[in-house]
Amino acid sequence: MWSKNRETREGMRHGVRVDLGLRPVGAPSVDDADLSRRNILLSLGIAGVAAAGGAMGLVAYNDEASAAPTTDATSGRAHQWCRVIDLRACKGERKCISSCQKRHGLPPEQTWMRVLSWKDDGKEYFMPVPCQMCENPPCVNVCPVSATFQTAQGVVLVDQDTCIGSRACMAACPYEARYFNWRRPVDTHRMPSPSPSTPEFPANQIGTVGKCVLCADLIPYANELPACVPACPNGVHYIGDFVTDVAVNGRATVKLSTFLRENNAVRFKEELGTNPRTYYILGNGQPLGGPPGGAK
Repeated sequence: MWSKNRETREGMRHGVRVDLGLRPVGAPSVDDADLSRRNILLSLGIAGVAAAGGAMGLVAYNDEASAAPTTDATSGRAHQWCRVIDLRACKGERKCISSCQKRHGLPPEQTWMRVLSWKDDGKEYFMPVPCQMCENPPCVNVCPVSATFQTAQGVVLVDQDTCIGSRACMAACPYEARYFNWRRPVDTHRMPSPSPSTPEFPANQIGTVGKCVLCADLIPYANELPACVPACPNGVHYIGDFVTDVAVNGRATVKLSTFLRENNAVRFKEELGTNPRTYYILGNGQPLGGPPGGAK
């Protein structure tokens, strides 16, 4: 059980370096057009975020920002993961959801990602909302048993063996990205077998809280992308790393800082101070502040 790995988990909580195992292939320069999918992003010091009103904030990059000092969140870390969602390509097919459900054995009524939709001027728009992997996650502080924690590389996880189902984290999350396990999920194909339940690949239990884990078990062990990423036929989802300044979606590889800057990336409810690590690229007609009257 996960309790055997308690020392590892405690190290992740308290900032001990945890190497997730991705390595550059051929070590191409960051200026190369064909960046390797094994490279992944840059330091948090380059991003200056200004509130833009409404539900999102505009990400503004300065030319001299790369000279800014790094924060404790990135200093000395092998990787610092984030997600980029390109709304220009999202068609609302929700294959990201079904692939996540299949991999994690989630029941039909439970998903670890929502796809909001709304209509305006005769057009329908879509917005996937997974866990935002906040740097200042309110869910961590309210858990009475410290079942929710943040790894040294920025992934927020839940220890199912510790969780008592208080649902305080659900109330604290402003993104509604946590879900209560009312019944036992279906069995999942766990490899290698037998595979213990871990926060990175949880075997959800009745009476606990589950959430998107960014398929954290794949990154260190298989060098694979989270299930939702390759499942999207339109390449909407990118996984990035602030340290190596690269983001990939299974089809294309981009320089993260350039991609965010040139496409005026925004962050959902950034004004709340959670400092989310999920960035949205607008451009499919979506208003900056979200749909009038809210999305359903």
